[in-house]
Amino acid sequence: MDSFEINKIVAAILMVALVLIGIGKLSDIIFYVEKPKKPGYAVEIEQAVATSTSSSSETIEQKIDIASLMSMGDFATGEKVFKKCAACHSIVKDGKNNIGPALYNVVGRKIGAVSDYKYSKALSEYGKEWTFEELNGYLIKPAKWIKGTKMAFAGLRKEKDRASVILYLNQNSDNPLPLP
Repeated sequence: MDSFEINKIVAAILMVALVLIGIGKLSDIIFYVEKPKKPGYAVEIEQAVATSTSSSSETIEQKIDIASLMSMGDFATGEKVFKKCAACHSIVKDGKNNIGPALYNVVGRKIGAVSDYKYSKALSEYGKEWTFEELNGYLIKPAKWIKGTKMAFAGLRKEKDRASVILYLNQNSDNPLPLP
């Protein structure tokens, strides 16, 4: 192949590139669209009013009627939902600690009381018991309920799921507490 053939190939490639650029510029001139002064549309968002959270557990306890919440619970649903927890916790009697402590007999037990498990400082110093109200608040979002906890669980948003898990935890005990 001589140099004249190579020149024709290179010229053809350059010509195609120039034609494509020219078509793009020409279509911008023919189909001119005036851009709006305000892009998009306004989305109206309600501003949440911040309240003082000196004691988040006391504030939430006042708002939730635990008896009506627990009436929404179902043992079978609790067993299904607990499978999310079973990745880190055991629920069998004399079960061993996994990533998280064993949860058999947890309802009514002092928070941070399993002797052979290393709790976070926040849980060790919390000083309360796992009541129905405490479990409900903790299961909504553990890191928000007890700041400084090591538990990296996102929480259970649905009330029925939380009530069912609490009911399931209560039944997995030597002495289940009476429901409120």
